Amino acid sequence: MTLNDLSNILFNAYILFTVILGVWSLLMSARNQSISGNFWGAVATITILAAAILALGGVLFLQGLRPERPLIYCLYMVFLVVIMPGLFTLLRGRDDRSAAMAFGLLCFFNAFTALSMLQRHVLGPWLPPA
Repeated sequence: MTLNDLSNILFNAYILFTVILGVWSLLMSARNQSISGNFWGAVATITILAAAILALGGVLFLQGLRPERPLIYCLYMVFLVVIMPGLFTLLRGRDDRSAAMAFGLLCFFNAFTALSMLQRHVLGPWLPPA
């Protein structure tokens, strides 16, 4: 398995995990439950996963491989790393129903953004520059 394959596998895991996290968050909101510590751990995990994908992209870049649009790739990945902790900061750590709704909507937005990256070939394949 190459690092390019590992990057794709981790990115697909990110998409699936984001959708699951979005469903979980919207269920908490629909049940009028506060956000639990387990959910905050999942938010940290998804942020770390996005950072790992970005770091793996940096390793591939240092090996001399490039995606089709490297600048767009970096911008998208930095967005995916920063946005979940950013929402936590904007909400000042609130854990009520509206915060759960906001996290749910953001998770689905992130999932659609990641799917858009796949469809536009922003993620790869990582190839030597032409």
